[in-house]
Formats: sequence, C-alpha cells, structure tokens
Amino acid sequence: MSAASLGHDHSRCVVDDRDREVCLHNAAQRIATLSPGATELTYAAGAGDQVVAVVSFSDYPPEAQQVVSVGSHTRIDLETLVRLAPDLVIGWLTGNPAEQLDTLEALGMPVFYIEPRDVAGVASAIERLARLAGTEVVGQTVADNFRDTMAALASRYRDRDPVTTFYQVWDEPLMSINDQHLIGQVIEICGGQNVFGGLSRRVPRIDDEAVLAANPEAIVAGGMGEENRHWLTHWEQYSNLTAVAEDNLFFVPPSLIQRPTPRLMEGTQILCEKLDIARQKRRRS
Repeated sequence: MSAASLGHDHSRCVVDDRDREVCLHNAAQRIATLSPGATELTYAAGAGDQVVAVVSFSDYPPEAQQVVSVGSHTRIDLETLVRLAPDLVIGWLTGNPAEQLDTLEALGMPVFYIEPRDVAGVASAIERLARLAGTEVVGQTVADNFRDTMAALASRYRDRDPVTTFYQVWDEPLMSINDQHLIGQVIEICGGQNVFGGLSRRVPRIDDEAVLAANPEAIVAGGMGEENRHWLTHWEQYSNLTAVAEDNLFFVPPSLIQRPTPRLMEGTQILCEKLDIARQKRRRS
C-alpha cells in the first residue's frame, strides 16, 4: 500500500505497476517524473504543465528539456527534488533506486510506479496518470487512439508471411529481446518471427555465433542515437547471413520503439514497413 493511501475516502485512487493502490486527495499539481519514459507518458496524459522535475535524457516532448533536472534515473538528487516539493512522484519500476524512492515516500511524497510491458500497459499507464493529474479527457483520448492504431497495425500486418528477425537492443555486450518484451510484441504485430523470442530472459545476452546460427532474414537495430546506424555495419562482415545477403539491415530510431510511450505507434509502423521490404525482396528473387 502506498504511503499516500490512507483509506478509500480519497477522490483519486489508481493501482500502480507494483500492484499498490496510490490515492490523492486532489489532482496532482506538481509532478516529478524520474525516467524519460515516465516524462513522455505524463506529457502524453495531458499533464505536461504540471511537471516540475525530470531526469536526464527526458528529451521528449521538447518542452520537457526546459524543466529542472534532478539527476539521472539511476541516481536522483534528493535535495533538489525535495526542494521542488512535488505532490506526486512518477517512478520507473526497475530503473530507479528503490532506497531513494522509499526515502521520498517516508517524507510523505506519493510515489506512483509505472513500467508498461505490453501495448495494453501503455494505454493503461496514460489513463492512470491522467486520473492522478486530473486530465482524464486528454488522457482517455490519447489512450484510445494508441489502442486503436496499434490494433489497426496488427490487423494489417500480423498475418503476413513471417520474416525471421533479430532485434539488437545493445552492442557490448550483444543483447536482444524475447517475445515477452514489448519490442518482441511489436515484431509479432508486424508479422515478424523473433529468432530469440523463446529465450527465458526478457533481454538476453547473446553472441555473434548465436546470430549466425539463427540466420535471420532481417536484422533490426536502434543504435545509441537517433542517427547512429553503426551497429548494423558490424554485421556486414558476415556475407553468408541472409539478412546481409538480402540487404535487410534496418534501422529504427530507438526512441520510437524502445520507450513504451505513444510514439511506439510510429516505431511500429516503421518496423512493419521494413519487414515488408524484406518480403518484397523475397517475392522478386
């Protein structure tokens, strides 16, 4: 139970992604978002004007860059944050230091934990944030549009001929994602078949030999920046890889596919179009 939950006489109660009920007497007016994803989701929920603190790399929407930064998602400047006196803190379930968020709760600050792990979770996070912020009309519109758009993409692409796909989420160490990861679900929406989808870890460590053995038809990478495609050039040395031989080395801007926010709609559309390119090449050969 959240420290902010003192019973059921509050007007605004929601359950966070730690399955705790978080309740506020009134809509939050001073919100601290402690990850770039939390920042983006809070703005999407219509509560951007109420955000008084963010962390580093909170770069979307652009106006978030003008908000006071209170450190990084892994190390929060508690003194600065406390001085800003937020009436709601949005924590990232697996990204923020638990002891620091416990300290904030001990000081009487309500902490709402989020970490969407599927399409439904993204929409739900927006709705719940809007409830806490008193921006339900905007939040509901955004959430409904997200659900509808993702459902339309799935209807359009999911049943197309499968394209075996390797998604590279990191380079050193080399890492991918399994089918339980949100990106794995996006690959499925696009009619892709994740070659590492059956592994037990959501973000498994692999090596070049595993990729060569899997021999994916498409390799997709985000890289470390919006215009950084160097991760893909690494694979060009393996000319026998189907993805290399067919020139199916694809880049998707990481902020559009690696953050569980409404921009995932755009990232999903891009990935679906990339996998369709691979299908078209197959038909021509």
